[in-house]
Amino acid sequence: MAATSARTLRLLSLLQSQRYWAGPELADRLGVSARTLRRDVERLRDLGYPVSAARGVHGGYQLAAGAALPPLALQDDEAVALVVGLQSVVGAAPAFAEPALRALAKAVRVMPPRLRRQVEALRATTAPGPAAVGASGPDPVVLLAVAQAAQGGERLVMTYTAADGTPSTRTVEPHALVPLWRNWYLVAHDLGRTAWRIFRVDRISSAQGSGERFRHREPPAADVAAWVRHRLDTAAFGVDVRAVLHCPADRARSRMGGWGRVEDISGGRCRLALRTDDLDWAAFALGRAGCEIGEVQPPELVAVLQDWSERFRRAVVP
Repeated sequence: MAATSARTLRLLSLLQSQRYWAGPELADRLGVSARTLRRDVERLRDLGYPVSAARGVHGGYQLAAGAALPPLALQDDEAVALVVGLQSVVGAAPAFAEPALRALAKAVRVMPPRLRRQVEALRATTAPGPAAVGASGPDPVVLLAVAQAAQGGERLVMTYTAADGTPSTRTVEPHALVPLWRNWYLVAHDLGRTAWRIFRVDRISSAQGSGERFRHREPPAADVAAWVRHRLDTAAFGVDVRAVLHCPADRARSRMGGWGRVEDISGGRCRLALRTDDLDWAAFALGRAGCEIGEVQPPELVAVLQDWSERFRRAVVP
């Protein structure tokens, strides 16, 4: 559904960019068949956009001249998918940063006011970091609620489940959201513990503003994303991962997005050390290094890499 909504936004943008589009040219720009294009046009019409069509060999589409365009109807999870996806392009692919930002601005402009405010809050409160790419992720409704509370300076009451499975109710002053590989993290001042804390957003089952405003505190560090990475690297829980990467340390740091500790060793190699509670994520991180890897520890991670290797081998061998 998110892919369909993204394509619908692209269709709307194209129709706004020039007065008339020939049908085949428009379908080609969208990379879809003529039949799919007709369905997408009908979806725009169902949403209230006045798209007129001319039939025949030279047929095409255009928006009715002077028509007022209503907001594009998106579900919360679709809006989050668009924002997170486009923001990750800005950070990971500099060549596409400018068009991604333009597309994001256009998408936000045609969202309903309620969703536009939530999405703007998500953009404003998300610290730069590698996009969260795990198969499972936070509830979009929770993510948007947290972002709005952080932007608006409103205390947040949330139900949180710790790593050991213990549930609790926390009242916090939310500061920023940090996406790091598989997970999203909330940096907040925990009023019950009177200290800055890091919360995995996928472990927040509910979040609601308390109605109490707060004055933003001095954050725990100027770069909250780096602070979160350091705290997670040195956490008491999880498994210590070690590996030798056959590439210079600067390249490894760039590929790893600042995650883990990387130190130069002889022969143009470097040593990676990190801590994680997810060995599948550690395997993904090693693959992202983009170089030969050796001396991997612990043995449990070696077993995960062997399993991944066998599954990838089956995927590419006829």
